[in-house]
Amino acid sequence: MKRQEALKFRRSIEQAAELQTDKDALENIKLYPEWKIGIEAKKEKRYRWLDKLYRCEQTHTTQADWTPDKVPALFTEVSLDEWPEWVQPTGAQDAYNNGAKVSHNEVHWISDYDANTWEPGVFGWHEA
Repeated sequence: MKRQEALKFRRSIEQAAELQTDKDALENIKLYPEWKIGIEAKKEKRYRWLDKLYRCEQTHTTQADWTPDKVPALFTEVSLDEWPEWVQPTGAQDAYNNGAKVSHNEVHWISDYDANTWEPGVFGWHEA
């Protein structure tokens, strides 16, 4: 296969990967581009970082101190877990919506409000 054909084939694979469910995406993580410093990360696209898959929450240019595992306002880990671990929101862009499910301090919680930035057990959540 010539280089030009291989590049065209790769683009087709990447486009098809974007249509995969989260379950299929996690099984085929190598199909997704690796997160790197200086790329334009696009909203809703998935990226690999440290053997995990992350979804971009806001289009931005990546930088060293904004790695996917450190900035929940920019990336959320792709997970099939119904009760992911609660993460303190940094603002409205990553606040929890009404009905969001989380685990916190070994208890399952459900958010009672949209734009919920409170810690479960303090306000705005009820135990499941």
